[in-house]
Amino acid sequence: MTLKIISAEKIEFEGKIDQVTLPGALGSFQILNNHAALMSSLVPGTMSYVTGETTTHREIKGGIVDVKDNVISVCLY
Repeated sequence: MTLKIISAEKIEFEGKIDQVTLPGALGSFQILNNHAALMSSLVPGTMSYVTGETTTHREIKGGIVDVKDNVISVCLY
């Protein structure tokens, strides 16, 4: 899967990942390979993604996520 983390200023990250966990309005949710297409709002919380054996955590203020064809686009506020 490809993760793109986009802010108003720049593309902050773009790369291959194994999974991502995001803070949604109804709780955290995880996206794995071949996930169904979806669009969701994000709330303040911790976003984490796994690449191989490395897990990266990041605090976010909110945003939206779009998932389609193994591309996850996270647009941050």
